[in-house]
Amino acid sequence: MKQVVFWGTRGSLPVSLTHRDIREKIVAALTAADGKSFKNRAAADEFIDKLPFSVVGTFGGNTSCVEIVGDSNDHFICDMGSGARPLGQAKIARFGIPNPQTYHVFVSHLQSDHLMGFPYFAPIYIPGNRIIVHGCHAGMEQAVRGQMQSPCFPVDYAQAGAKIEFDVMTPDQPRYISGINVTPKRQMHAGDSYGYRFESLTRTVVYSTDSEHKLENPAEHAEFTRFFHKADLVIFDAMYSLAEAVSVKADWGHSSNIVGVELCQAASAKRLAMFHHEPVHDDKQLARIVAETRRLEQITRGSRAPLDIISAYDGLIIDL
Repeated sequence: MKQVVFWGTRGSLPVSLTHRDIREKIVAALTAADGKSFKNRAAADEFIDKLPFSVVGTFGGNTSCVEIVGDSNDHFICDMGSGARPLGQAKIARFGIPNPQTYHVFVSHLQSDHLMGFPYFAPIYIPGNRIIVHGCHAGMEQAVRGQMQSPCFPVDYAQAGAKIEFDVMTPDQPRYISGINVTPKRQMHAGDSYGYRFESLTRTVVYSTDSEHKLENPAEHAEFTRFFHKADLVIFDAMYSLAEAVSVKADWGHSSNIVGVELCQAASAKRLAMFHHEPVHDDKQLARIVAETRRLEQITRGSRAPLDIISAYDGLIIDL
């Protein structure tokens, strides 16, 4: 495995920047530039590069969709939230038509924020393409077909030109797929959710979203420590604060940044990517959360190797 590309990182529903959000970013940039002059574009770019990410960028608003770039020609995709639309457009732009491709889609669960992008994923309409939808839910095919059914969508599932197949996997049983061992794991979430551990000869990536963890359960803690063990990257559902996860939003099926750090430290994972962001959190809040999470990791690290912590955003590319 070479790279991980984030095409959608929000949880529950897509969000977008408002006019007020953009205005606040402009005001912050102009305030920081007070008294400065820029003779050329290079000077302006140098100044912008020093501004906080929350001012010059955005964590984005598309729901869950993550691409894992392997060594084979096949494509690996985790979930088909609204981020599947720009992913599909990028694939068409790169490979053109006709140029048959094989896409392996790994579905964590069947809620709409993780499937809503399927009808907008352009490669499904191109004859010759092969789409293999992997997951552990028996109702997976019915749920995908439901995304393209009147009156909810104008193009019927039967009009998809690609060959679409469904592969029901067994939890905890590894499957060798195009050079990568893939192991699904059942997680605590309404209707069940499944994380995936992707292992090549040299790299390991864990995709674990929509998963709630009970800190008081040592068996569950041990299970996920093994699941995350020495992963190069853990993509983790950090939707809530710890206070929310154990109180008002307990049993809602999501986790926190604090739990992510604890599990990754115990598992000797190398990098934690916080993911499935709460839709009400703006860029400032998400930037503050990742800064606080990094401070927590430093305080609790002890003699362990440092855990690299990032907050995933739409468009982020991580080299493995």
